[in-house]
Parts: sequence; C-alpha cells; structure tokens
Amino acid sequence: MTRVLMTALATVTALALTTGTAVAAPADPGSASLTGGATAAVERKAPLPSEVFTVTDRLAEQVAGALAYKAVRERAVAATAAGDADLAAFASGTTLDGAVRAANQDVLAAKALPLNGGSLLRVRLAEPSMRAALARGEAPLVAAAPTDDEPAPITAYDSLGGKVSLDPAKVPKRPVLVVDVDVAKALPLGLQVTRDALAARGLVAAKPSGAQVKAAGGYWATKVNAVRLKDDKEPWIKGDAEIFSVVGGFGLDGKATINIVQMPYLDNDNTTYYPNQLLVHYSAYKYNLADVVMMEDDGDTNYLALAQAIATALLTIIDAGVYIPLVNGILSAMPNSWWTDDPDYVDSWYTLATTSSGHLNGASGNGWMEVSPYWVPEL
Repeated sequence: MTRVLMTALATVTALALTTGTAVAAPADPGSASLTGGATAAVERKAPLPSEVFTVTDRLAEQVAGALAYKAVRERAVAATAAGDADLAAFASGTTLDGAVRAANQDVLAAKALPLNGGSLLRVRLAEPSMRAALARGEAPLVAAAPTDDEPAPITAYDSLGGKVSLDPAKVPKRPVLVVDVDVAKALPLGLQVTRDALAARGLVAAKPSGAQVKAAGGYWATKVNAVRLKDDKEPWIKGDAEIFSVVGGFGLDGKATINIVQMPYLDNDNTTYYPNQLLVHYSAYKYNLADVVMMEDDGDTNYLALAQAIATALLTIIDAGVYIPLVNGILSAMPNSWWTDDPDYVDSWYTLATTSSGHLNGASGNGWMEVSPYWVPEL
C-alpha cells in the first residue's frame, strides 16, 4: 500500500529461535528425486524475527534445483494448475521434504507463531498468464516473494543453479514459481497471538455484563457497508493483501484498549468491497468513540513484536475524562521497518462514533469506507 513517512520509536524483545538442518537438492537424476536419492545435510543458521525472506529465498533456490528433474517439473505443473499449492504437500516424498519442513519451523518461529501451527509455506505461479507456458514444458524460474515493498530487482533461480534478475515492474514472459508464506493461514494464528499478548497486559476490553446489555436492549456498532483502497504499487510477484484493523478506544475501566478485526476480503487495490462487517462494538467502550488503524500483513510480521509495540504505546495513555484519539499513539510506537512491509500501514480513521455515517476518507488518503450505525439487539 502507499506508505506514510513517519518517525517511529519502539523497542521490541528479540525471540530465541530454534535451529535445524536443511536438505540439499538431489544428487541423482530422474525419478530418484521423488523417492529419496542422495541428500546432504548443510548447516543452517536460525533466522532472526525479520528473516522470513532469508528462509524463503534459500528454499526457492533449493526448489529450483529440484526442477532439473522431469518428475519434479511435472509435479510442479500439476500442483500449481489450479492455484496455490501447499509446499509441504508438494515436497512430500521428495528430497525437498526435509528442507521444507525445517524452513516451515523457522518461519513459524520468526513470526512468533506456535511451532505446531501447521504448514505455512506455499508455492504458486506468479501470474495466471504464465500457466500456458508452464504446461507446454517451458522451464520455470523460482523466486521468493520479497518482504519489502521498496522497488528492487527480484532474484530468481533456475534449475542449473543460476540467478536471474527480474524487473519488479514488468511481468516476465518466462514462467516464475513463487515460494512464500500463506498469510491467509498465518494471519488468524498471528492475530490470536497478538490478542493473547495484549490481554496479558490488560489491553483487551472487558465485555459488559449480560445484565447491562439486557437493560439497554442491545448496543450500537459501526458497520462497514463498503471499503476501497488505492493502488498499492506492489510488484507483480506479490500475492493478495491480507488486511486487518486495530480498533482502539477506552474500555469500561477507563484504560486504553484494543480489538483486532480481520478483513480477509480486502485482497486487491482499486476494488470496492461490500462486506457489511461490524468494525466497532461500542458496548466495550467507556466513550461512544473509537479509532481505527488499518494494516496489511505481507508475510514477514512478528506478531509478538506487534503486540509489544502496541502495548508500549497504549500503556502510556491515561483517561483524562475526555476522549483522546489513540491513532497517533499506535503509529508512533511502530518500528521503522513496519513502514515498509512487516506489517504495512495502510490508513487510519480518527474518532468514529456511534453516529458515524456515510463516506469517510482515511487520514492518509489511501482508502475510504462507507459506514453506518448498526443496532445489535440483545438476544
């Protein structure tokens, strides 16, 4: 998404990550690549929380090497014919299996996700237009999706171990397989990590008692009727966006509090979506006001660090008896790297109210929402 230049101040705790071994590409040709073949263990350095791309880039090179064998190429064509493919399933029974499993554990650790969080790595065709060339036997390149939106040449690998530099603004004619994180799988896990970490710091709003809601007959919410984001300027190799919103207000106890709302339908820029999604639930707030910070996860987010940054900001904000917007506090806490890709700042909306209605432009001009008040009746 289009970025806003801001100064960020925050420190986050580094995580201790696990180590393991990777498996090299097969030494023997032919179908042996699907049954084991010769393998060689290589030393693998554990990634830091910002090194998801290091893991996926190394794995892309290994996948490219395995494509030297016809059986693996045929499997790649079949796996990506209908769309994205789980990389663990693709590698099962091949000499890539160990490398993929080790890389997946590294990615889980780097994103502060549970190590039993399942398979997060995928392989996909960069553009649907490349499918015909791949099906007729043209040898594909393999690249890792970058986790930085700054325009830069894309490094892809061929089956002979060579590197090819690709223009990020121009779709290549040769088919390209992309190795990256399936953020649609990772985001729900990560947001739960974030919610749990915020709750441990007392930053998740306590729900009103059933008696309070019953006495009122329900409560007011803000419903998103339509939403649209501008051109994200991202390179062709990137997949769909994964958007979530950090909704902030003051809880019933007067403390700054956060609710995180996933918006999984917001895949593409310059597209209007009509979700009819409830974004703000005012029953959890002292004031009938809230702020929204919309963000995008492109795959490199460390969710525990995200929670720590938000907590650092909100724990310093005191209820002074009048509503204080929380957007600036949240944004000022984000580390500098989070203004490039992990996660991306998309836009923000100040001081939504129970009466908010109509077309609301984001403060950064990168998106708009059409909202309306919505009464949630007591069951």
